[in-house]
Amino acid sequence: MERIREAQHTLRGIAEQTPLQQNLRLSRKYGAEVFLKREDLQPVRSYKIRGAYNKIHSLHREGKIRNGVVCASAGNHAQGVAFACSRLKIRGTVFMPVTTPKQKLEQVAMFGEQYIDIRLHGDTFDAAKAAATEFAGNHSAAFIHPFDDARIIEGQATLALEILSQSDRKIDYLFVPVGGGGLLAGMVTVFSALSPETKIVSVEPKGAASMKESLASGQNTKLEEIDSFVDGAAVQRVGELPFDICREAVSHCMAVEEGKVCETLLEMYNREAMVLEPAGALSVAGLESFHEDLRGKHAVCIISGSNNDITRMEEIKERALLYKGLKHYFIVRFPQRPGALKEFVLNVLGDTDDITFFEYTKKNSREKSSAIVGIEVAEPSHFKILTANMKKMGYFEFYLNHSPAVMNSMI
Repeated sequence: MERIREAQHTLRGIAEQTPLQQNLRLSRKYGAEVFLKREDLQPVRSYKIRGAYNKIHSLHREGKIRNGVVCASAGNHAQGVAFACSRLKIRGTVFMPVTTPKQKLEQVAMFGEQYIDIRLHGDTFDAAKAAATEFAGNHSAAFIHPFDDARIIEGQATLALEILSQSDRKIDYLFVPVGGGGLLAGMVTVFSALSPETKIVSVEPKGAASMKESLASGQNTKLEEIDSFVDGAAVQRVGELPFDICREAVSHCMAVEEGKVCETLLEMYNREAMVLEPAGALSVAGLESFHEDLRGKHAVCIISGSNNDITRMEEIKERALLYKGLKHYFIVRFPQRPGALKEFVLNVLGDTDDITFFEYTKKNSREKSSAIVGIEVAEPSHFKILTANMKKMGYFEFYLNHSPAVMNSMI
């Protein structure tokens, strides 16, 4: 705890003491007192500034930075490193996946100014990390790990001290978004010492639930493949140090569907005017699974970041609609004659159904050819009516929503 207090002192004037706000809509929905810890309001729009600055400042103070620093990041850690490098006038090289949203690249460049060199490598954080560690070794530069480092964890742990100082009553549940585990390790360290009765719930995206898999197996496990959509939390393997800290202290480890994260993100935007990135909405997305347990309780969700690229909103909306059962894709057989599409619209679609995607090419002279058709319905129950109409009229050929390879190409 002493080094965490020291980190808190280091971060004064650097990291904001962000608000701990009660959210009335979520509180009413779950019959609880639900509070949001707004780390999206940090200067770099995420909690990552805490660990990154604490680590780089400690190395700088100890005279251990001679050839600059290197980091790998999906975006938020990079912004924290860039901020620290500019503030401390230290050269830094940042490796980021090629898939990193443009908004995050621009933010890193803005915060780092002339002190940061950005290099894009690979499709995932782990690929970028491999390139970064090799570069650091070749250039004798200090590697700033985003989560598997004691100083990083101590910086993130200052968030726990803030939450406890801002709450005037016992916290029953703390919902923590998880990528590599650094934030979770910081929360566990402080809450185990100062509020051991609080149940800590880790929340990961289903397509990259490396902490959940590791805690279930009892050993740190690398996932063979991950879905990188929730880029701020898409890690194949959590850190060794975070895993050791968390393995005995996490009350519940859950994985949330990416579609549910998208639904939550849009809900927070439309109803709360909060612009979040997918990882920033993870903790709130986890509340629904605890609906019964939360009644009458006091819960805190860490809103971990708001570095979202507006160009991703169409994909986010698409994933949310698919998750809610409102968007469906079919292969449809169409007679090759004039008026076939008009008949389909009149005889198959309901009054509130809408065609949102249509791809058809006449390639031969057969009587019928296929088209890929995307249809949005107003209510999930309308899907059965729609499918029944297709089959009755002889249009139905194949339902695509359960075909991952096809759906990945669609979104």
